[in-house]
Amino acid sequence: MSFVVVIPARYASTRLPGKPLIDIVGKPMIEHVYDRACASKASRVVIATDDRRIEKAAHGFGAEVVMTAADHLSGTDRLEEVASLLGFAEDDIVVNVQGDEPLIPPGIINQVAANLNAHPEAGIATLCERIDDIEAVFNPNVVKVVFDSQGRAMYFSRAPIPWAREAFMSPEGRESLPKDIHWYRHVGLYGYRVSLLRDFVSWEPAPPERSESLEQLRALWHGATIHVDIARHKPPAGVDTAEDLARVRSRLEEGL
Repeated sequence: MSFVVVIPARYASTRLPGKPLIDIVGKPMIEHVYDRACASKASRVVIATDDRRIEKAAHGFGAEVVMTAADHLSGTDRLEEVASLLGFAEDDIVVNVQGDEPLIPPGIINQVAANLNAHPEAGIATLCERIDDIEAVFNPNVVKVVFDSQGRAMYFSRAPIPWAREAFMSPEGRESLPKDIHWYRHVGLYGYRVSLLRDFVSWEPAPPERSESLEQLRALWHGATIHVDIARHKPPAGVDTAEDLARVRSRLEEGL
């Protein structure tokens, strides 16, 4: 199996401007992400950016960089441009690793690529993890996924799916999770076949996607198969806030 990792990295960030270049224990954040990706089994790791400052920093630590358009609406569009610019084949596998994931375990990068390779009917592979607390189930910022017996995604939602009809009938029933139902949080790590990427950028946003603000629903709406597996290594949260940044710095200072 061969796959390429692409790391989209934008300078603009509402909460943390210049986020990819923020120093974390002596390195810019994007270098930590790059190092983790290089520790996977990827045959190639590429940083995709629309900012010359990120390009310069990435060249400084020896990374391959592709400059992309500044007007992409999503990381998926940026990924497809990289695949086109670099001449990837239709059946090549590309894993999208976000540029704000400096603690991502290399093992789950390998896992999502291997899962896609093992399921030729799927155009996308992704991961999830078990939810063990009731607050996360009802938190709209925690995206839930339901999948079938073969690991094929049925739906992604910010709502508490599946809905425990009997347990959630009353407020008291929403104080703890029923023992006989499982919930899973979607982990936003994706592997794509290049052919799917090319289809995806030609599709209009789907009604459920607009409603939930979840791009992966566009793929389901248009009939694509998304394979979902439970992550073998717990993926730490990425960096969205100053609090996240402090947490990541602390962990890296401790050598974790």
